[in-house]
Amino acid sequence: MESIFLCAISNIASGSCNEDCGFCAQSARYQTKIERFRSKPIERIQNEAKAAAKAGAVGYCLVTAGRSITDETLEYVSKAARAVKSLDLDLKIIACNGTGTKEQFAELKKNGVNLYNHNLETSERFFPNICTTHGWRERYETNEAAASAGLGLVLGGIYGMGESDDDRVDLLKTIASFKPMSSPMNFYIANPALPIKQPVMSTDEALKWVRKAREILGAQPRIMLAGGKEQAFGDRLMEAIEAGANAMVVGNYLTTEGMDSAKLKDAIIGAGYKVATPAECKAAFAAMGA
Repeated sequence: MESIFLCAISNIASGSCNEDCGFCAQSARYQTKIERFRSKPIERIQNEAKAAAKAGAVGYCLVTAGRSITDETLEYVSKAARAVKSLDLDLKIIACNGTGTKEQFAELKKNGVNLYNHNLETSERFFPNICTTHGWRERYETNEAAASAGLGLVLGGIYGMGESDDDRVDLLKTIASFKPMSSPMNFYIANPALPIKQPVMSTDEALKWVRKAREILGAQPRIMLAGGKEQAFGDRLMEAIEAGANAMVVGNYLTTEGMDSAKLKDAIIGAGYKVATPAECKAAFAAMGA
């Protein structure tokens, strides 16, 4: 029986990014109606971690808005990671804090972070169409630095921003070259305040790209359905597992609500699958060298 790995996200510093990424509601350049705060109390981060573990998550991602890791961010995320680890919840800790150096990533690892997430988002060729304040190469080099520091990679992108099929294939081939532990597939959902205006990808198209992702990435990486999965797949979400996905974000996203955690677990079990346990997670990542 296939085990589906669940991962929860905690938005611990929201809406303070000065970059102009046209897909991102957390950019301060756009008048998106989101909650904005400099930092989340550590106790609240711990409580959210407990809720994530109870919901079946085996991964817990600490996300901060902003282009890169500052000294303040490094100290705060390290403190949050230590606090979550102290709870002994058997959660893999993922950090998602922008660009950084090998030394910064080594510090995160020392403080309990297991994996790093910094998505490439799209192909190098298409990237200037969605962001002009930093380049794709900066994202690529960040993943190189995180890997060199011994962190596992959670590396994916956003599908449906107006890119071509060739752009998607190029993105997936680049992701495959990093041999990530997991690859999140986000499906773009337009926001009235954001400059990228694209319709929600059809379910058939989304399933096609899950299959293509599995073909290009190979058997090992977890393909994680993330932002926009509810809108892109609707009541056909379990078909994505048949297409090759074997991980999902559980609970809410950074600035939008996700599918109810209990309903997601019931849907997975009702479709004949099971939710992965912490022991299965450890074994799977150990087999991949993490």
